[in-house]
Amino acid sequence: MLTDKQLQRYADVLLWGLKTSRNERLKKNDIILIRYDLAAIKLVEILHQKIIRMGLHPIHRLLQTPNMEKDFYSLASLRQLTFIPPGEEELYNNLNGTIAILGPQSLTHLSKIDSSKIVQSLKAKKSLRNILDKREENSNFSWTLGMYPTKELATHAGMTEKEYANQIVNACFLNRTDPIAQWESIFNNSQSIKKWLNQMKVKKYHIESTNTDLEITPGEQRKWIGVSGHNIPSFELFISPDWRGTNGKYFADQPSYRSGNYVQGIRLEFKNGQVIRSSAEKGEKFLKKQLTTDDGANKLGEFSLTDKSFSKINRFMANTLFDENYGGKYGNCHIALGASYSDTYNGKQSDLTSEMKKELGLNDSALHWDIVNTEKKCVTAHLMSGRKKVIYENGIFTC
Repeated sequence: MLTDKQLQRYADVLLWGLKTSRNERLKKNDIILIRYDLAAIKLVEILHQKIIRMGLHPIHRLLQTPNMEKDFYSLASLRQLTFIPPGEEELYNNLNGTIAILGPQSLTHLSKIDSSKIVQSLKAKKSLRNILDKREENSNFSWTLGMYPTKELATHAGMTEKEYANQIVNACFLNRTDPIAQWESIFNNSQSIKKWLNQMKVKKYHIESTNTDLEITPGEQRKWIGVSGHNIPSFELFISPDWRGTNGKYFADQPSYRSGNYVQGIRLEFKNGQVIRSSAEKGEKFLKKQLTTDDGANKLGEFSLTDKSFSKINRFMANTLFDENYGGKYGNCHIALGASYSDTYNGKQSDLTSEMKKELGLNDSALHWDIVNTEKKCVTAHLMSGRKKVIYENGIFTC
């Protein structure tokens, strides 16, 4: 569904993302892990060649097929669910980068699986994620993520395969002679917006739309980040707030697929940082189960805004990578339940300890679930000085 020229450009953009998302340059003999679904093999072959030519070491991990994944969660014992293969920690302790390319052949194959079994497996692998988080904090690791169009994705998004592929082409600027130049332009523009946001001394943010009335406390030593090369495409600017200062109601009008489950019309009510009420038009039982994943699953890990002038995405894509970057008529905001991003800490990342994260109100969880609101909205910053400033309205930042 993508032409050879578009695949070459896509590989270049993913490598741009990998290089851009770290403070230090990739160097010869760095180890790069490529994780991918079989549908994306043509793109992976091109990436493999380019990585070899850069003098790097590619390592390949083919993701499980839907049947493999279903059988694993259906049949595995607790020991199998939590098993970490020998050598895995050694690999993670030496990785310099990861590129993931997802091209799912099924979105609903896990819909009848006991979600607690998926949670057990995720919890067991959290130690590996912690290794990569620490390596990233020390500028030894970077990552990026892309999507490959499949019939399954197109069907669930209500599009033809060609329409779906065109959304990816437009969103990633693969129809441009020089897509990297376009990404560099967006990167530079976002730098200006982040500088503007980070100069403000903010007590709280107030998000208002037809069905959302939510207050979020940024907390101490925070900075807005985003458009960093993590995720292709990525147009969002976000912060991991102090979860303890979250109060009010949030509505996700955009549906979400997670662990084989379709969830629509999520409504959450927060009080003093925790979800005290939750409901969904579809998938409510699954939602409530996710909120009990661990102690941090019912708390806020991220608050994000996407400027519609950056994003060409104007359709529901049945995939979080694209849906959380929706531009459309009014842009979007999204929150994430669960884990915070430590790189929103406005200090030396390598100095962060688990005790410091707890003190700062950075949330810790095996869950990170982005849920999206695309309604017309207004976001107001309540400044420490007592003044108020609208920072986002009608889908754009107001700087």
